[in-house]
Amino acid sequence: MDLAFSEQDLAFRDEVRAFIKEAFTEDLQREMGRSKNNYMNKDAHILWQKRLFEKGWAAPNWPTEHGGAGFTPTQKFIFSRELDTAGAPHTIPFGLVMVAPVIMAFGSDEQKKRFLPDILATNVWWCQGYSEPGSGSDLASLQMKAEDKGDHYLCNGSKIWTSMAQHADWIFCLVRTAKTEKPQQGISFLLIDMNAPGVRVEPIITLDASRNNQQEVNQVFFEDVKVPKENLVGEENKGWTYAKYLLEFERGNPYSSGLMRGLEQIKALAAEIMADGAPLSTDADFIRQATELETRIVVMEATELRIFSEVSAGQNIGPGSSSMLKTRGTELQQDISQLGVEVIGNYGFPFVEDTLASANQADIGMDGAPTIVPGYLNRRKATIYAGSNEIQHSIIAKAVLGL
Repeated sequence: MDLAFSEQDLAFRDEVRAFIKEAFTEDLQREMGRSKNNYMNKDAHILWQKRLFEKGWAAPNWPTEHGGAGFTPTQKFIFSRELDTAGAPHTIPFGLVMVAPVIMAFGSDEQKKRFLPDILATNVWWCQGYSEPGSGSDLASLQMKAEDKGDHYLCNGSKIWTSMAQHADWIFCLVRTAKTEKPQQGISFLLIDMNAPGVRVEPIITLDASRNNQQEVNQVFFEDVKVPKENLVGEENKGWTYAKYLLEFERGNPYSSGLMRGLEQIKALAAEIMADGAPLSTDADFIRQATELETRIVVMEATELRIFSEVSAGQNIGPGSSSMLKTRGTELQQDISQLGVEVIGNYGFPFVEDTLASANQADIGMDGAPTIVPGYLNRRKATIYAGSNEIQHSIIAKAVLGL
């Protein structure tokens, strides 16, 4: 494994840094500074993604024939790391990172022409319709029906924990098109217009009390929704295959730079808080916890570099490696956010129902504190979404250890 960047890679890194410095304006920085979940308000996020699009960098993972950036695996890693280091947002994943690769791999030529250009330019906002009440980690048990009515499907059911569905123009859904002995064999992959009659979005107010611009998850109801047959991706009853393909894109992302940035922010807070007449950053227990977390992040970074070095050599990241990244990355997110809550202590009390509101009020708490508690609460879900970490452990045992 070669961990040294070439001169070309270092030049690309400098180009990325220059772009972020110009495009990630103070207004956008303030929006991200208020965020506990890495989402800005819709207008700000669209503005950011269109700046990436204008630069040609909106889709690092897309092939160039579809308008992708044409990055090498090393450039993809550098690009992601520089965004994290600067605290800049990544693209909303549901269109660019998730459904687009499925359409490219399994969609018809008509679907590619219809959907991919608007996804690339962020002219449409997508959301993901996978989980249902009672069908989360056991996704194959999903029950949302899509009945064949000749020229269209008639869809009934609901999807839950649907991130940012309140903004979405389209949703990609796993639906049941057949009852089979093996439930995975009766699932299809549908693209559904969120403005179609019978689609209804209801917000779910989570433990972090997120509302308004930062309200994140929803339940989406489908009541006799007509979906044209041309919106079926690939073959009927083959959706489980496409879903597994998509999950490799959802889970195979680097975490270490964002984790280190989060830890450094907590260290900075600890340096401002006095405990027994000295900065908390000098406390032996804090030093122990922070050092342990930093060590784990460095090990995480080494694992990421190993995996992406393999990708650079032409190997597929595979489900085992993507599961390792997801599992360790989300565990570290939770542990860092917990340390943040322990550090700020009483300074966390100014947290109110809407984080955006508390962040807008002058002289409440201390700088950087308003999002600590909401961020901690929000990250409780990190080890559950995209396949719970318990499920990831089983994947790792099978794919990596051969058990």
